[in-house]
Amino acid sequence: MTDLKKSNLWRADLLVIVTISALVSLLVAGTVVYHYLEHWSWVSSFYFTVCTLTTVGYGDLFPTSEASQLFTAIFALAGVTIAFTSLGMLGSIYLRRGERMLLRVRETKEE
Repeated sequence: MTDLKKSNLWRADLLVIVTISALVSLLVAGTVVYHYLEHWSWVSSFYFTVCTLTTVGYGDLFPTSEASQLFTAIFALAGVTIAFTSLGMLGSIYLRRGERMLLRVRETKEE
C-alpha cells in the first residue's frame, strides 16, 4: 500500500473518531445538564437530548426553568448543527469506503 493511501486511510479513521467523539460528547453533555437542571431521570434526560438533537420534539418533555430553557436554546442551535454535520460526514466516509471496495473488486475482475 502506498504512503498516500495509508495517509488517506489514517485521516479517514481519525475523522471517524473525532466525529463519533463529538456526537457522544453532545449526548453526554445534554443528558447530564438536563438531569441536574430539570431533575429528570437519566433515561428521560438522554431521551430529551436525542429528541432535541434530532429535531423530533415530541413535546412530552420540555424545559421548565429559565436556566434549562436558555441551555436548550443554545444547545439546540449548536448541537443540531454539530450532530447533522457529524452524521453527514460519517455517511460520506461510509459511501467513499464502499466506492473504494467496489473499485477494487472491479479492478481484480478486469485483471
